[in-house]
Amino acid sequence: MDTALPDATLAPSAPPQPVTFAEALRFWLKLGFISFGGPAGQIAIMHTELVERRRWISEKRFLHALNFCMLLPGPEAQQLATYIGWLMHRTRGGIVAGALFVLPSLFILIALSWIYLRFGNVPAVAGVFYGIKPAITALVLHAAHRIGSRALKNRWMWGIAAAAFVAIFAFGTPFPAIVLAAGLIGYFGAKRAPGVFALGGGHGAAQQSYGAALIDDDTPTPPHARFSRPRLFKVLGAGLGLWLAAMGVLVATQGLHATLTQMGWFFTKAALLTFGGAYAVLPYVYQGAVEQHHWLSGAQMIDGLALGESTPGPLIMVVAFVGFVGGWLHRVLGPDSLFLAGALAATVVTFFTFLPSFVFILAGGPAIEATHGKLGFTAPLSAITAAVVGVILNLALFFAYHVLWPQGFGGHFDAMSAAIAVAAAVALFRFKVGVLPLLGGCAVLGLLLSLLVPV
Repeated sequence: MDTALPDATLAPSAPPQPVTFAEALRFWLKLGFISFGGPAGQIAIMHTELVERRRWISEKRFLHALNFCMLLPGPEAQQLATYIGWLMHRTRGGIVAGALFVLPSLFILIALSWIYLRFGNVPAVAGVFYGIKPAITALVLHAAHRIGSRALKNRWMWGIAAAAFVAIFAFGTPFPAIVLAAGLIGYFGAKRAPGVFALGGGHGAAQQSYGAALIDDDTPTPPHARFSRPRLFKVLGAGLGLWLAAMGVLVATQGLHATLTQMGWFFTKAALLTFGGAYAVLPYVYQGAVEQHHWLSGAQMIDGLALGESTPGPLIMVVAFVGFVGGWLHRVLGPDSLFLAGALAATVVTFFTFLPSFVFILAGGPAIEATHGKLGFTAPLSAITAAVVGVILNLALFFAYHVLWPQGFGGHFDAMSAAIAVAAAVALFRFKVGVLPLLGGCAVLGLLLSLLVPV
């Protein structure tokens, strides 16, 4: 993942050999285990692997797909993996890519949630988390830099990013409002200055020197990715049918007001009604899971977020922790099957949270493929990409605040966490250290510090 970028004169002119489904499956499985750092870090990893190193998809096609996913409710990194998998290997490719992005983190979180409830706050585990949290702060900041270096190609794009940062940081503007405003700026701005809002940000939007890609800028859309009204209705019908079948099983076996049924309904709403990634969803989840349904306490929700931050997969997978704790504490399978109750609840929550994401991609992908290269569509998305850079920077500051001032600004400044964060940033920016070595090194450092000084 830390392979140096090729020189423009050495960039391969021929695309790579076609990728078999088995080869793609192995990559998506690997990605599920290395996708740390939240959406920003995960998108950066996919760009490095798929655009720069393997050349499965070109820079412009990657950004076009990313812009579409950023418009949708749900985890954009997981949706981007689903989109690229679908584009390469039809529906089964999309389902495999999206599912393998989620399943490793689901199994890991089920195991960690059981350890959390069974053994409590073990000092060694707290030490590992102590080292990982500053590293994640540096990782998100580095990812914002990487995405910004591609999207912010002129003063207008920088201005949009700055305005988005101020809007969300200083005024708490909802993410959908930021997306809408940026899209309108791009749409109307492209009529006056089309070069500024071309995909890549204007000033020529110089071609990246990664070489010819398997799915290149001018590669024709494959037959399965072309828009078809019957196919659209088929996908929508299949998605609705799966949801009705799953909900019907819960109602029939648990009852309408049972914990599992209410979890299925609540997280369906969370998947459909919330935009802007995990941190835009968390206030809604907190309100419903903690204050309304009492599936877990506020302190447990914060601990679950720490677990979600330190595991691969979408950060919204913290909902699996919410489900596990709720299923365990509410004993949905009786007092003698607590682990199975938690695992079942975590699986139910994950299914209802991610099902809409697959439907959005498989149903909307053909319409998006028909628009790549068309400025009328790409200009608003280019502006949205610039705005998202500002939102990601706000996320990095959110991490930094909670890591460096764990009791708030009125409490002490955590100098050791600051030192770890600075060291992690130097490792990323200067030495191009990969994600896994970085997190592993910081986890070991945090463990050693916990042995010397109580965390």
